[in-house]
Amino acid sequence: MSACPKILSQHFDVPNAHKIEVYCSRGGYTSARKVLTEMGAEQVIEEVKKSNLRGLGGAGFPTGMKWGFIPRQSKKPCYVVINADEGEPGTFKDRYILCLDPHALIEGVIIACFAVKSHKAFIYIRGEYVEPVRIFRGAVEEAYEKGFLGKGIFGTDYSLDLIIHVGAGAYICGEETALLDSLEGKKGFPRLKPPFPAVKGLFNSPTVINNVETLACVPHIINKGAEWFSKLGCEKNGGTRLYSVSGHVKKPGLYELPLGTSLKEIIYEHAGGIRQDLILKAVIPGGISSSILKANEIDIRMDFNSLAAAGTMLGSAGIMVMDETTCMVKALLVATRFFAHESCGQCSPCREGTGWILKIVERIWEGKGRPQDLDNLIDISQNIEGNTICAFGDAAASPVISYIKKFRGEFEHHIKTGSCDLVEAALK
Repeated sequence: MSACPKILSQHFDVPNAHKIEVYCSRGGYTSARKVLTEMGAEQVIEEVKKSNLRGLGGAGFPTGMKWGFIPRQSKKPCYVVINADEGEPGTFKDRYILCLDPHALIEGVIIACFAVKSHKAFIYIRGEYVEPVRIFRGAVEEAYEKGFLGKGIFGTDYSLDLIIHVGAGAYICGEETALLDSLEGKKGFPRLKPPFPAVKGLFNSPTVINNVETLACVPHIINKGAEWFSKLGCEKNGGTRLYSVSGHVKKPGLYELPLGTSLKEIIYEHAGGIRQDLILKAVIPGGISSSILKANEIDIRMDFNSLAAAGTMLGSAGIMVMDETTCMVKALLVATRFFAHESCGQCSPCREGTGWILKIVERIWEGKGRPQDLDNLIDISQNIEGNTICAFGDAAASPVISYIKKFRGEFEHHIKTGSCDLVEAALK
């Protein structure tokens, strides 16, 4: 079993860790103070680059490099936007940080803003997160009262305001440019890129967009150094990761482990193995948008590069485990229903394709499938992939292709018999 120091979750079990007095008593805000009083902006960016910290919202883009894209001579204001619109099914890590360690995030925001010379940040929080919003709002008020936000932070001439914005529940607003449109008061539609947000983002100004988990790592990088952080993970994947484990395991929950930890180890050692000691059938490794893995494919490292090489992705690190009683047609039906509902409708291939896919999968599930349905599903999915403005189209299409290619026999059985023997067996 991997030995791992608790970085992001070190305060989760500490009573009242969401209060600023408790956070400060455990060394909180010393990194932000160090950055503002002892370091330059370029020095901070270089330290984050060396740490191999990558975007932990799903894309995995190197964080320091993203900060380095901000034009240094721009006459427009620069903004930092924190993406807390955690809507990926199977993912619940950011909620823990917002509720149990909100000041770690605020400290990371201060450091990020200083590095890119921003004086205003916005956090966009998922609309359904009522309690996290309440707790985080209280933490922001505490930070203002302590002088850690506002004017003249830590006695310097640096000022920063942090604005809380609550979303309205649309999954597409987790896409960074749709989020920017929503912040501007528009309908959340993804934008064509280029230009990228680093050049033309919020209110047409240079903008950095980072995820909650990503920014919560930054104070630890400043405190203990980039080399220490990079060695916690694996090559080009620095640090730890909060893995959300759900489904048919004995101990579902949130596990902080090094990037690169084996998926098999996470399921069988940390999450206790499969419930009732049943046989593992399949695993979604990175939220519902990632391609599915069969049981014989889980001896794989959970990092961005290894999963991409296996034809899937780490994404949000939302691990969803399915045992032998799972009907794969039903599982795909749940996924396709979600994507058809959440498509923003801007691009025709996605708008029409996700609805078309749902109708076919529903037909198979209802016992009315046709022999050509499986090939049609793959063809429709392949015509969505790469033909939409944002990554939502790929996220909707890839799971369909992977489910059918890896469990084609089960889908054909459904079409041939009009029933699901596995579900019937599980109900006995």
